Amino acid sequence: MSQTITNLPHKSERTDMAAAFRWTARLNMHESVANHFSLAINDDGTQFLMNPNQMHFSRIKASDMLLVDANDPETLKGPNAPDPTAWGLHGAIHRFCPQARCAMHVHSIHATVLASLADSRLLPIDQNTAMFFNRYVIDEQYGGLAFEEEGARCAQLFANPQHKVMIMGNHGVLVIGDSVADTFNRMYYFERAAETYIRALQTGQPLRILSDEIAEKTACELDEYPEQSERHLSELKAILDAEASDYAA
Repeated sequence: MSQTITNLPHKSERTDMAAAFRWTARLNMHESVANHFSLAINDDGTQFLMNPNQMHFSRIKASDMLLVDANDPETLKGPNAPDPTAWGLHGAIHRFCPQARCAMHVHSIHATVLASLADSRLLPIDQNTAMFFNRYVIDEQYGGLAFEEEGARCAQLFANPQHKVMIMGNHGVLVIGDSVADTFNRMYYFERAAETYIRALQTGQPLRILSDEIAEKTACELDEYPEQSERHLSELKAILDAEASDYAA
């Protein structure tokens, strides 16, 4: 079983985050020592846990998480400061989007390919793509690395509470949710959906697109499907525990 530190503040949240990092690396959805996940731990969401600056996802442990305050202007001046682009993007998300308890940003291959198309819509051609019908927003104004100004601009795009995914044009994907489990599950399925869609486009054949009515019905059914995200993450942690992983340390 994995070694745990029982007196670690916010231990269960840190453990969930560490498991998500480890599994994201295992799925090859990471980007070297870049990309970031964050999780709010206070009521208004402005204090959050985040991965350390430039640490590979496959090595991150529960005790490695940084505790960051989105309202602290001195954040980048400390010896254990987060990555400036992580601060810019995730600080803005947690400052301006209280509905985003958790945020995960990756440059996963298929989501980034989709974000690189002139038409970055994810059309509902199967159950996974239908899961995101009317539930994403496309950022078409990429302005460079996500320092504070760019992060604040991106955060404003989550004005519609139904939108839980941002297809970041020319960049990648940003997924938000109610918890680590909810957000990781959504990120996982978005990458799967993007892969299906990109591979379908590659055939050059006409797409069989679901009607708006059926796509919305499917998305609602999946929104309400009981406990899937919690069970998904729980099973991943069980696998890591069986492997004697140190993720929870």
